Amino acid sequence: MSNFIQLRRLWLVLLAAPLFFHYIPEKKAVEKSPSKPNILFIFADDQRADALGIAGNTIVKTPNIDQLARSGTRFANCYVMGGHHGAICAPSRAMLMSGKSLFHVYDVLDGVHTMPQHFAESGYETFGTGKWHNGAQTFEASFQKGKAVMLGGMSDHFQVPVRDLHDGKLGEPVTKSFSTDIFTEAALSYLDEYAKGKKTNPFFCYIAYTAPHDPRSPREDYIGKYPEKDIPLPGNFKPMHPFDYGEAQVRDENLAPWPRTPEIIKSTLSDYYGLITHLDARVGDMINSLKEKGLYENTIIVYAADNGLAIGSHGLLGKQSLYEHSMKVPFIIAGPGIPKGKVSDALVYLYDIFPTLTNVAGLPQPEAADGKSLAGVIRGKSKGVRESSFTAYRNLIRAVRDEEWKLIRYPNRDYTQLFNLKKDPLELENLSGKAAYRGKEESLKKRLIQWQQETGDTVAYTARTILPMQYDPTKFERTMDKFQPKYTQERYYRK
Repeated sequence: MSNFIQLRRLWLVLLAAPLFFHYIPEKKAVEKSPSKPNILFIFADDQRADALGIAGNTIVKTPNIDQLARSGTRFANCYVMGGHHGAICAPSRAMLMSGKSLFHVYDVLDGVHTMPQHFAESGYETFGTGKWHNGAQTFEASFQKGKAVMLGGMSDHFQVPVRDLHDGKLGEPVTKSFSTDIFTEAALSYLDEYAKGKKTNPFFCYIAYTAPHDPRSPREDYIGKYPEKDIPLPGNFKPMHPFDYGEAQVRDENLAPWPRTPEIIKSTLSDYYGLITHLDARVGDMINSLKEKGLYENTIIVYAADNGLAIGSHGLLGKQSLYEHSMKVPFIIAGPGIPKGKVSDALVYLYDIFPTLTNVAGLPQPEAADGKSLAGVIRGKSKGVRESSFTAYRNLIRAVRDEEWKLIRYPNRDYTQLFNLKKDPLELENLSGKAAYRGKEESLKKRLIQWQQETGDTVAYTARTILPMQYDPTKFERTMDKFQPKYTQERYYRK
């Protein structure tokens, strides 16, 4: 009998063994470290930093982007470094995608290791839609998937030529409308496809809007959303820029007649804000999609823009200057591990985003990047990554700022502006040449020259030939570009 009992016990142990060994891998799976975060990168076009409710603008309504900022960290002093030509968005996007500064990368990104490539090499699935101003081949090299891609700088928002990526190649363009909706629907389609799939790898999803870049032609239901009578003029509004610095006839400045009138600037702002609020609504749709699909909690969301815009400030309309309104952009980051409701005054660049995202996602840092990771600032370990920032536009302007002061230099005019940004954030009172501020001006001059040496900028502080500052823009001939629809033709080009 005892032998029978022992055999019976042995038989029961053998029966239980598969169950026992099956339990071990399940336990390991539970204890496995969490997957890397997804990335949703939303990039606006020509949105100045103060064109958000969360940034203190009491007119424009941006509830979804504001909530994104409250759920994450907002950088109040983010800049594009500048540009080599009037289409600032091309070098801006090249810097963003490469992590390199203005003088170390060129627009087309040929042979340059890009941010989406870096994420793909680290196991991410990459998708892109919207504006790509850096060459078809570099989009094809950068993204595994793509839909509704617009090559070039701008288009009529109602007639957007877009291409899809098939087998690594962008197809022929198909015209669709409206730009903000086209790109959002492409992104939503991708997120839906991803959520229904195996989700083996995290995603890097990049949406580059063409709004609120002109034409100032909002979708019909957003026209008149902001009555012109209710819109205040910018605090630094001027009928015309007080002197000629060489770019008074660039394309952007042709979008309204000289001198600028309060009426034309209010009309422009009405349409500009309409474009932004439409964009904000679609940002909300994408965030809701992440939540509905169970992707939100593990997705880092970035909202930024390529450059700012004047829209009447200092008598200008475009981004071809180095005033704060044209060089400063929104930058918000939210998601797992990102502190909520934080606002940083650190001086940062768009090209810092590449190394920052790789850091917070736990990826290897990009090689030869000029940008600095902001992870330490985000986590509260440091207040900033640099003591000053430098901006440049063509060979016409250079600028440097620190926490409080800013110097703008016009080499071809041998002219300098000095502003105390804390007391004069609108850059209205030029303190250059005044004895009380001579020391500050000299120290900023030295810092500017040091920045030039470090970045490879060869423009002299004072040009050999000095050009006159006097001009009469009322005599300029205005030309209308081919992208302006009937709405803007009648509204902004009427005689």
